[in-house]
Amino acid sequence: MRKPLPQDFISRLRDIVGETFAVDDEETLLRHGHDETPNLKPSLPDVVVRPGDVDQVQRVMQLCAKDGVYVTPRGAGSGKAGGCVAVYGGVVLGLDRLTRTLEIDKENQLARVEPGVILQPFQETVESEGMFYPPDPASLSWCTLGGNVACNAGGPRALKYGVTGTYVLGVDAVLPTGERIKTGRSTTKGVAGYDVTSLITGSEGTLAIITGITLKLLPNPRFVQTALAVFPSTEPAVRSVSAILARGILPRTLEYMDRDSIEAVRVMNPPYRFPANAGAALILETDGESEQGTLEALERCLDVTAEFGAVDAFLAQDAKQRRDIWQSRRLLSEATRKIKKRKVSEDIVVPRSKIPEMVARTGLLGEKHRLMTCSFGHAGDGNLHTQILFDDESELPRVESLLDDLFDTVLELGGTITGEHGVGLSKKKYLPKELGADVVALQQRLKDAFDPRGILNPGKFLPDKVLLHAAKAAAAGS
Repeated sequence: MRKPLPQDFISRLRDIVGETFAVDDEETLLRHGHDETPNLKPSLPDVVVRPGDVDQVQRVMQLCAKDGVYVTPRGAGSGKAGGCVAVYGGVVLGLDRLTRTLEIDKENQLARVEPGVILQPFQETVESEGMFYPPDPASLSWCTLGGNVACNAGGPRALKYGVTGTYVLGVDAVLPTGERIKTGRSTTKGVAGYDVTSLITGSEGTLAIITGITLKLLPNPRFVQTALAVFPSTEPAVRSVSAILARGILPRTLEYMDRDSIEAVRVMNPPYRFPANAGAALILETDGESEQGTLEALERCLDVTAEFGAVDAFLAQDAKQRRDIWQSRRLLSEATRKIKKRKVSEDIVVPRSKIPEMVARTGLLGEKHRLMTCSFGHAGDGNLHTQILFDDESELPRVESLLDDLFDTVLELGGTITGEHGVGLSKKKYLPKELGADVVALQQRLKDAFDPRGILNPGKFLPDKVLLHAAKAAAAGS
């Protein structure tokens, strides 16, 4: 439930951040009323505030806490779950001006950054120093490190290297009460007290405003090898994934595309031309310190795919061919938009052995609800990006019914409703099905401890206390 801002609130914000950094014109509000979540109706804030330093972040939060104004933190708006949308208005707190890389410590292999640092340039800077920061979500060219930490972002390399949280050693943060805290450590080991750093990581901006991040870095692998293998169907492709890992080979990526995904990409004239009998494909990538060892590991992977009936294999011979392979995969998002006008993209996870069943049952759900589907994603860790394609808003009720069935199927197979995108708004109603009422209630108590007034990113994955409080107030007045 929206509530009006207190008198002179925006002018008091401007006293903190400056006239040009507390904005309430319609164009700015519209631009901040959505993220990259498909089919999400815009929800406009009352004002967009962009602090220039941590002191300003703290003063803004103190003001909002004092006046009970809702605050929705925002990075680049690259999320796909509605997590940075101001459901009940109030303040969108943009962190895009906090863009400094404060330190790159080669000796201790760590970095200290502000939350507005863009991922890809940061990776390039780190690699120029001979180090490596592995997380690689699809939006790496424009997503921010603060947003990555808030959503615990992953990407194709998570199979070998883990997700963002693997690298977060500590955070600086401002609590919803306006207090500043520093969590974690600058050492690779440390078990003192509760792991508050991990609690804030992946909390989707509901517990604290992240103002600084200490990240672990790795030595940069000297060599990378990439290949693509094509199969007649899903089952042998996925069985080969399990066999590769069972034989002690750990590629840095094992990406999967189903038949419908391949057909979608085929019309885009990709650099790699899939054979006519392609029913599934894997992109395999290895890395290491030895060129021969890296190549041998990839060749062992291709030997396994041949054992399981691969009908074609392409081993990249140079950097251009590596880019061509990945371009054939990255065309998929654009390709699906050409098939239908609209789509919903979900990132479900099931045990690897259940991928063939999940893909098959997704196809059956598409037939049941008269909608087109396709699946691709990170086969090595069971993370599938399931696409539901449609043309018109009138089809949304069928899309919602398919999603209900989809998530029921995921949980039945022992999976989880999200592997990377988070819960946010888009999967809020499914969270109790996975966690159960007791765990959701425990998470709510944790939220209350951080945010006693319930002002930070309200309306997201936990039960909606804003509406509950409004209902109680209405009941009391009747």
